[in-house]
Amino acid sequence: MIRVLVVDDEALIRMGFTYILNTVDDIEVVAAVPGGQAVGTVRELHPDVVLLDIRMPDVDGLTILADLRRIPDPPVVAMLTTFDTDEYVATALRSGAAGFLLKDTDPEHLPYLVRTLADGGTVLSSAVTRTVVDGYLDKGAREPSAVRLVSGLTERERAVLVLMAEGLANTDIGERMHLSTGTVKGHASAVFSKLRVTSRVQAALIAERAGLLTPPKDGDTR
Repeated sequence: MIRVLVVDDEALIRMGFTYILNTVDDIEVVAAVPGGQAVGTVRELHPDVVLLDIRMPDVDGLTILADLRRIPDPPVVAMLTTFDTDEYVATALRSGAAGFLLKDTDPEHLPYLVRTLADGGTVLSSAVTRTVVDGYLDKGAREPSAVRLVSGLTERERAVLVLMAEGLANTDIGERMHLSTGTVKGHASAVFSKLRVTSRVQAALIAERAGLLTPPKDGDTR
C-alpha cells in the first residue's frame, strides 16, 4: 500500500485528489491538509509520497519542501501547480522534488504517476520537462565539474543513471538491465552518493551537463 499525503490550501483540491487516489486498491491517502500542517503530519504519519502545492497564500511550498528534505528518511515529494510553466520549477527540482505535476492532470493517470513516484521514478508534465531542458540546461557544451563527477561511477552505475534521467522507475530499469529491483536501488543509492545529490532530478541534471544524455557528435570519443 502506497501512503500518500496531499498538501494544498484549497479544500476542493484536497478532496479531489483524495477521492481519485482512494478509488484504487494499492494507494491510500492518509491525510489531506493545508500547508501549515504539512511537516507535522509527515512526522506523525510517515507517508511514502507527498503531493505538495508549490504556491499557497500562508506558507511557501518551497520552504515546506526544504523542511521535509531535512526529516530522516524523508518521503518522496512531487510539487503541484496550476501553471504550465512555473517560475519556481528549477528551484523545486534542484531542492530535491522528485516530480512536478499540473493540478489538472488526467484523473485516470494520477494513480500511475503516484506509483511511479513511490517506485523511485521521476514525474514531470511535458510543459515542465520543456522548461527544464530549454530554460535551465546548457545543451551546447559539457560542464567539466559534471564530467568529473560521473567519471567516478562504474559502468553499471552510469547505465542506471542514464535510465533514471530518462524517467524510468526502479522496476523498469531492472527489467531493462535484467537486474532485481533491490539491485537497482543499490546502484541508485551509490549514484546519489557519488554525485552528491539527493534526488533523481538532480542526478539527471548532472547527467545532462556531463553529456550522457546527448548523442555524441562526429569525432567525439566519449
